[in-house]
Amino acid sequence: MILANAAVTGSHGYAQRIVTTAGHEFAADEPERRGGTNTGAAPFDLMLGSLGACTAITLRMYADRKAWKLGTIGVELRLLKEGEGPLRIERKISVSEEIDEDQQSKLLEIADKTPVSKALGAGVPIQTVFDTSTQPAR
Repeated sequence: MILANAAVTGSHGYAQRIVTTAGHEFAADEPERRGGTNTGAAPFDLMLGSLGACTAITLRMYADRKAWKLGTIGVELRLLKEGEGPLRIERKISVSEEIDEDQQSKLLEIADKTPVSKALGAGVPIQTVFDTSTQPAR
């Protein structure tokens, strides 16, 4: 079963066009200080955005089922690396409505179980192959 599908293309420089199967388009690039043209979000920014969006969507789904009023859900994320240690993500969740400690605790538990959280935490294996069908004939 395919859970997601995207195609990425770029003909020069670092700027890339991303198109999903559902027809959504967005751009990725590197900032100018890293040799890019800053015409799109950097790849790690996109990864954090995906995690934040998945977190907010999942929390909203859960709260809707429980009839909890959360108001605006905010998710702030930072990708950190300290010295030679591994990368880690810091995630801070906020809601605009008042909720009690039990609700906060449950939402933190749910946040760790979101699909993107689980995929990143598990270190999803990546299988890479080269598509030779698009190369010009020799």
